[in-house]
Amino acid sequence: MRFPVIAPAIVLLFAATGAANATAHIHINLSTQTMHVQSSSGSYSWPVSTARAGYSTPRGSFAPTGLQAMHYSRKYHMSPMPHSIFFRGGYAIHGSYETGMLGRPASHGCVRLSPGHAAMLYQMVQNEGGRISIGGAPPRGHYYGSARHGGGVAYAASRGRQSYGGGRGTPDPFALFFGGGYD
Repeated sequence: MRFPVIAPAIVLLFAATGAANATAHIHINLSTQTMHVQSSSGSYSWPVSTARAGYSTPRGSFAPTGLQAMHYSRKYHMSPMPHSIFFRGGYAIHGSYETGMLGRPASHGCVRLSPGHAAMLYQMVQNEGGRISIGGAPPRGHYYGSARHGGGVAYAASRGRQSYGGGRGTPDPFALFFGGGYD
């Protein structure tokens, strides 16, 4: 007699388990400046740019905390951040129009992708959810866009811009609260 009640519950349990397996898994390797994505739509490997000297990209495991089709960084002169997937404070995976820099450190801490790949990833995470893991060590000796003199002063500070929170990729709580974003 209880079978009609239990059967739908079992079906829902299996459906929920199947949906959980559809999550897009995003792995960023700081050493190789690459991103590997496993999703229900396929498996992808793309070049990325992470933090340049004087900044840092956080390592660890994260879940997306917000999606914005177009975000502008208030912290860095309203720089466009298309298809932003925020994962820790102002840190995001997003598209970049500086595609010539992909494959090497170049950002203020965000993970940059080509605009087309960022749009694909954004759609995957929007449809499936996502898990982000960031590991490895940034390549040594890379000073793309940073000032070598002055003990690792961040590029933004060396060009007369204010380095919030002492530089080094530290978030500015005021800017983050009001949508500052990194880059």
